[in-house]
Amino acid sequence: MNGRKNQEHHTSKWFFSLYIGFFAGLIGGALKMFESLFHFSNLTPGFMVEPFFKSSFLVTWQGYMLGWGVFILFSIVASLLYALLLAKSAGPWAGLGYGVVWWGLIFLLVGPITGMVPWIAYMDLKTILSEFCLFVLWGLFIGYSIAFEFNDERIREPFKKSKQNPQPE
Repeated sequence: MNGRKNQEHHTSKWFFSLYIGFFAGLIGGALKMFESLFHFSNLTPGFMVEPFFKSSFLVTWQGYMLGWGVFILFSIVASLLYALLLAKSAGPWAGLGYGVVWWGLIFLLVGPITGMVPWIAYMDLKTILSEFCLFVLWGLFIGYSIAFEFNDERIREPFKKSKQNPQPE
């Protein structure tokens, strides 16, 4: 028999985090566009580049695509940072907290200071809640995906009998 079958496959933490970050940004950016198009949020999808571009440009389809691209890049950086700091965190809670921390940084600290977002006191409740939920879901996606890959999260899954590996009852 070939000895390779008994060897474990090790995923590259950095490549996997890059992959997860890309898809977190792709899905999160699409949800951000959905929020904006259906008026769940008053922020454009390109709110992260608001200090560098005119608001009139950010409401065009080119501005939406730019916002989506920036959200993808932001998600890649955030997932690499998660892999660096929290890759060994088990379960979904670290990812949920990670999304809350990013929401807080953007909407309570960096965003208002840079002009990216207005001060939270000047935002309506639907925008605050929509953006909070988006960031919590985004953080959960990044965190739990990385945790599932780099921890033995499969033991949390319900046991299923298989024909290849039957377990005695």
